[in-house]
Amino acid sequence: QVTLVQSGGGLVQPGGSLRVSCAASGGTSNSYALAWFRQAPGKEREFVGAIRWPNGATYYGDSLRGRFTMSRDRAKNTVFLQMNSLKPEDTAVYYCARQLNPITSTIRSTDRYDAWGQGTQVTVST
Repeated sequence: QVTLVQSGGGLVQPGGSLRVSCAASGGTSNSYALAWFRQAPGKEREFVGAIRWPNGATYYGDSLRGRFTMSRDRAKNTVFLQMNSLKPEDTAVYYCARQLNPITSTIRSTDRYDAWGQGTQVTVST
């Protein structure tokens, strides 16, 4: 059984930066993806980005590429989401999730992820 533990997040002013991380332990396999989703109040959960193991391929949600960057620490099974030039509309709870044996067409599909982190609040405000 995999456990996803998130850290980071918090309050930042518009234009600022934050980094969140997600460490996966137990139940890992040779082929999986770790992704970030976010959910704002009253809105559906939205795909933010993902990174695949073992090849490290990255994927981003529409309009987020260029401001958000995914990276990983392979040895620690940890994924990072660096968020720059943050806007108030980026305010949401950010969730880490794991998908086994992903393919490109399923990377953005919420229902293909079988494990989720506890969620981390990111608030962009003055």
